[in-house]
Amino acid sequence: MSEQIPAEWGNFYLKDVSFVNLMMRRIYNVLIVANPYDAFMLEDDGRVEEKIYNEYMELGLRYPPTFTQVSTIEEASKVLNTVDIDLVICMPGNADNDAFDVARAVKAEFPDIHCVVLTPFSHGITKRIQNEDLSIFDYVFCWLGNTNLILSIIKLMEDKMNIDNDIHEVGVQMILLVEDSIRFYSSILPNLYSYILTQSQNFATEALTRHDASLRQRGRPKVVLARTYEEAWDIYQRYKDNCLGVISDVRFPINNVEDKDSSATEGNIPVSEKDPEAGLKLLRAIRKEDEYLPLIIESSESENRKKAEAEGFHFVDKNSKKMSVDLRHLLEEHMGFGDFIFRNPETREEVMRIRSLKELQDNIFKIPRDSMLYHISRNHMSRWLSARAIFPVSSFLKGITWHKLQDVDMHRQIIFDAIVAYRRMRNVGVVALFDRRKFDRYAHFARIGDGSLGGKGRGLAFLDNVIKLRPDFNRFPNAKVQIPKTVVLCTDVFDSFMEQNNLYQIALSDASDEEILQAFLRAQLPDEFIGDFFTFFEATRSPIAVRSSSLLEDSHYQPFAGIYSTYMIPYLEDKYEMLRMLACAIKAVYASVYYRDSKAYMTATSNVIDQEKMAVILQQVVGKEYGDHFYPNISGVLRSLNYYPIGEEKAEEGIASLALGLGKYIVDGGQTLRVCPFHPHQVLQMSEMEIALRETQTQFYALDMKHISEDFKVDDGFNILKLRVKDAEADGSLQYITSTYSPEDHAIYDGLYEGGRKVISFCCVLQQNVFP
Repeated sequence: MSEQIPAEWGNFYLKDVSFVNLMMRRIYNVLIVANPYDAFMLEDDGRVEEKIYNEYMELGLRYPPTFTQVSTIEEASKVLNTVDIDLVICMPGNADNDAFDVARAVKAEFPDIHCVVLTPFSHGITKRIQNEDLSIFDYVFCWLGNTNLILSIIKLMEDKMNIDNDIHEVGVQMILLVEDSIRFYSSILPNLYSYILTQSQNFATEALTRHDASLRQRGRPKVVLARTYEEAWDIYQRYKDNCLGVISDVRFPINNVEDKDSSATEGNIPVSEKDPEAGLKLLRAIRKEDEYLPLIIESSESENRKKAEAEGFHFVDKNSKKMSVDLRHLLEEHMGFGDFIFRNPETREEVMRIRSLKELQDNIFKIPRDSMLYHISRNHMSRWLSARAIFPVSSFLKGITWHKLQDVDMHRQIIFDAIVAYRRMRNVGVVALFDRRKFDRYAHFARIGDGSLGGKGRGLAFLDNVIKLRPDFNRFPNAKVQIPKTVVLCTDVFDSFMEQNNLYQIALSDASDEEILQAFLRAQLPDEFIGDFFTFFEATRSPIAVRSSSLLEDSHYQPFAGIYSTYMIPYLEDKYEMLRMLACAIKAVYASVYYRDSKAYMTATSNVIDQEKMAVILQQVVGKEYGDHFYPNISGVLRSLNYYPIGEEKAEEGIASLALGLGKYIVDGGQTLRVCPFHPHQVLQMSEMEIALRETQTQFYALDMKHISEDFKVDDGFNILKLRVKDAEADGSLQYITSTYSPEDHAIYDGLYEGGRKVISFCCVLQQNVFP
């Protein structure tokens, strides 16, 4: 974080949200009570079930409802007694099948079932409704044969059923629609839902896996319909902290009404109870509570435009032929839907368009200052993130208003840091699908392909998840606990490579390891991965280890550790040369499945080689470049059981083997420092000077950064250098990990001093707390 940022915003911890517990209550079974003609219209002409199903599938929604259709109260009663119905839709019909009678009968027997009326509008129906008590219905809708309306009714009911839980659970947002005209809300709701559901598909692309994408759609904004001033105010007060915006009519019922001279009716609400300025009064009251909230007036009375715009409200004309388009533009511009468009505040021209969270992160410092000021002072950024279900960042930024922090550059830095923290948190513990547009230096673990990750890949994914579940691992400053940046080529990539290059014949033959390797090196990897590999190079900017991860590797009783190859390739500025080396390394790891030692081990462990599938792990090599070679200061192998505990050590406390340079040195049986992590001060090898001089590391492994030829060998260490500790001293890499033997004093001193032999003791790390 930047130093000048106030501590209250500089040190933040974002908590991830889970979408799995959202939208838990659903409409699964719908009963439609209609006369035979309407039933036929719905079934045959409307094909309601098929259309709803297709609509659900197109919008990526799961759980489409099933529909049952009946024509009489008796049939309805029989169905309701035998099937678990969630919603009854009644359509007014002939004399012996009256929607209101049906609804009363349904409600009398099943008071908890949701009930909705669909009615075609005519003068007769309007008159009929005027004398009806409609409180027994959830809603009345105007039916013009549009099946999208049924989808909207179902979604409106589900939103109503889930809003309390979903807002409390993760902070889902709400759009408040205030409208008492049955005709009008029957036409606006399908447009509104169609737009919101399409948007939810778009923002689901922020997800890291397909499953996560389908869950994220549950975080879409809810729509709540209010039909009176009091109802609207009550809903706003309950959910105002999660309100994305309000769309309101002007004329609707309000209790303290003065205008009672008319007795005409519209829908089910007598106009005599309506206040001609109820909408303006409502939005004024809301504006007092929230100066940033987008407020939209929609009205068929054109004189209301001046009144609305005079008070800073947005206006939509109900009489306009392109009303739905106008409304969508306002939703995009002010409620955070669609792309984020940075505008010039003077000319309103577009200066930059942002399509994703990563794009915002990449461009936040490039946005012109006046445009940035315009948007942050109106809280647009937080609203855009809310609409995209990125709740941890949006709620954090919502608290940092322009009143509290009047510094554009600090806002930029805070937004950038919050996005980076969110993306890091989201990436840890998740095996994301590799996406070139999202994978950068903040991405973490991804997979290419749909097959298995293999044994080692699963182990690394599990470790990553353990780290995510234990945020206390990262409580020490400057010591981040994480696995290196990783991409796994899944086992299905191996299968298609083997089949497309027709390699099984030579692989399963008695050919020598060298012949098998050469056959694999001549084979071709799919060109579609080239862009993915280039993205990975750019994100890591370090050497890459190409590691085996077979299905049988790391299995519990017959581990295959060390049976297959691990190659390392240097980081090169020439990306095509690096790509060539990477492809050779992947093919060489694939070939190692069929080497003689592998086949012999297979036979010895009673496994069948046909069952073996190989995933390949591409992993950032941790360390530092020193001239022509690359290695880490510390590498280690940790064992969970210490078979030779000494002193106070216990077997279950485990044992670590530490070494300078690449960890391959430890695996190959080199001389290392054995230490119990619970007793770092007790190191047997450093207890006596003779033992220390005799039994500590004198050599180490480093990656040869200049070795870029094509001579990939069966031996995976062909480009690994064996160097002496003196070389590391020349590199200046021993500062905290060495002690110095003084021949004059015949003693060993902790630390790095001129002259004398250097003893790799890791003293400053183990005893002096240089590393926490």
